[in-house]
Amino acid sequence: MKELTPLQWLKHTVTHPFEGFGDMRWKKAGSLKIAFAIVFLLFLALIADGRLYGFQFRSVQEETFSIVPYIMKSFVLFGAWTVGNWAVCTILSGEGTMRNICIFSAYALVPYIGQLFVNTALSHVLIRDEAVFMSIIEIIGTLWTVLLIFTAVRDAHGYSAARTLSAVLLTLGAVLIMLILLILLMSLVQQIYIFISTIITEITYRIRS
Repeated sequence: MKELTPLQWLKHTVTHPFEGFGDMRWKKAGSLKIAFAIVFLLFLALIADGRLYGFQFRSVQEETFSIVPYIMKSFVLFGAWTVGNWAVCTILSGEGTMRNICIFSAYALVPYIGQLFVNTALSHVLIRDEAVFMSIIEIIGTLWTVLLIFTAVRDAHGYSAARTLSAVLLTLGAVLIMLILLILLMSLVQQIYIFISTIITEITYRIRS
């Protein structure tokens, strides 16, 4: 294979799911900058999906906007997947590095991100009776990304199909555990903040009185 540019490698992996990641691994290709850009695009795509849909396809529009859920569903979730997969596959004698896991996983998200942007645009053009076309695009984009993630894990670590499936399921379990611990930590920090604020308020009140 001739030498490809970083963007050409991205196209190659997305359009050749069964060999793209393997080729990229042996060539030691892939770009962390592009991977981070893709995760940022995921963040923007989730915002577009949640806030910019056409009114025909959103029965309820939230009045307030919070950026936190979109950060959790993009940056935090992707980070948890990367760390979780690295930890699990280290135990399972995987060959993938943290860098490869990050790059391969990000590249695999491209079809899913693409369908989010496409459906957001179509929601302003199509009518409700034509929503089936959007559903088809969503299914294709999601399944394409699932296939890419499977092959990304397989080729990053040099696994068989069965071992790859085990690694993916264990990684999902690790991600769930990390998210639960994160929620508990955030709750603890919030309680400490409230406790300190209450003490400061009480002290301030007594000094003034």
